[in-house]
Amino acid sequence: MKIKSAMLFETTNEVPFEKSLPIKIVEAELKPPGYGEVLVKIKVAGLCHSDLSRITGKRKCVLPIALGHEASGIVEVVGEGVQEFEVGDHVVCTFVPSCGKCEFCIKGRPALCQLGNKAGTEGTLISGKKMITYKGMEVAHHSGISGFSSHVVVSEKSIIKIPKDIPFDVAAVSGCAIITGVGAALNSLQIKIGSKVGIIGLGGVGLSALLGTKVAGASEIIAIDINDTKLGIAKDLGADKSFNTMNKEHQKILEEEYKGVLDYAIETAGSNVAFENIYKLLKPGGTIVTTGLPDSEARLNIPYLDLTFEEKNIKGSYIGSSVIKRDIPLYLELFKKGLLPINKLISDVIKLEDINKGFDLLRTGTAKRIIIDMDL
Repeated sequence: MKIKSAMLFETTNEVPFEKSLPIKIVEAELKPPGYGEVLVKIKVAGLCHSDLSRITGKRKCVLPIALGHEASGIVEVVGEGVQEFEVGDHVVCTFVPSCGKCEFCIKGRPALCQLGNKAGTEGTLISGKKMITYKGMEVAHHSGISGFSSHVVVSEKSIIKIPKDIPFDVAAVSGCAIITGVGAALNSLQIKIGSKVGIIGLGGVGLSALLGTKVAGASEIIAIDINDTKLGIAKDLGADKSFNTMNKEHQKILEEEYKGVLDYAIETAGSNVAFENIYKLLKPGGTIVTTGLPDSEARLNIPYLDLTFEEKNIKGSYIGSSVIKRDIPLYLELFKKGLLPINKLISDVIKLEDINKGFDLLRTGTAKRIIIDMDL
């Protein structure tokens, strides 16, 4: 079938993207779903820094690629062998499918599924197939999804069914920003009630981590960034204090009043400078987790002795250490109960044709989550 899809043919740092137009909206061909696959009509897709890193080449990917990994939609066709989904189901896409058979899946850590991650790196579904063609050439999938498309064919392992009373925008955001940020707080760190927590980097994931930290019952949450707009958003979402590290007075307060104070720290900026900055604020025995995706050549410079003498802990968190079938339904239930206001993360709604302009907005750091409404 013919679909409309947002594709990247070459990377660029030429901005604004609204003028350089690195993402092209094209008409492509989509193969029908095969065994274990599902055709989904995309309703909403979210713009993420992971997409942006592909555009700029910060993170390498197979080209050409149909972008988009944070999306929700409706099942239109079910392939042979699919048992958990039927036509009309509302679903959320997840950007690391789990095979259910490897060492990590068996041990309850599907976020580390090596087959799923290999497929993401190679630009295929978990089966190794590519389902989109453009002018006779196969197109890579972004994380097995390619959510900036009118329709997608995905593995049944890349989607999860959700209640039909969940708005599609909330559902889409839950598939990346929420599971990564909230998961970092609840799964990776397992924050204890009454803890003091710092979050540095207040994009969609950092703000999601803030919401997760509130759910966990932290007694004090400090938000750190270099953007005053983001710091204001963090305060609105429940941060107790906010600090701009570009402000000398704020940096002084952090160094004098918060050094050795935090029980937990969450770094989402993908910046070694940000990581090292908040690492200093950990108390002995404290734990820092990073969800950041830095340049592959980035290195950390931290006091080695701390790891022994102060028993500080460093952890990585990929997809919030999530078990998708457990966590997305949980987070959406918390949303319905008013305990996890996912909707407050969404600041801008655009149409697919404005996707380059949307990534310009994302670059500025002034927006929260930007979503594409495919019906516009």
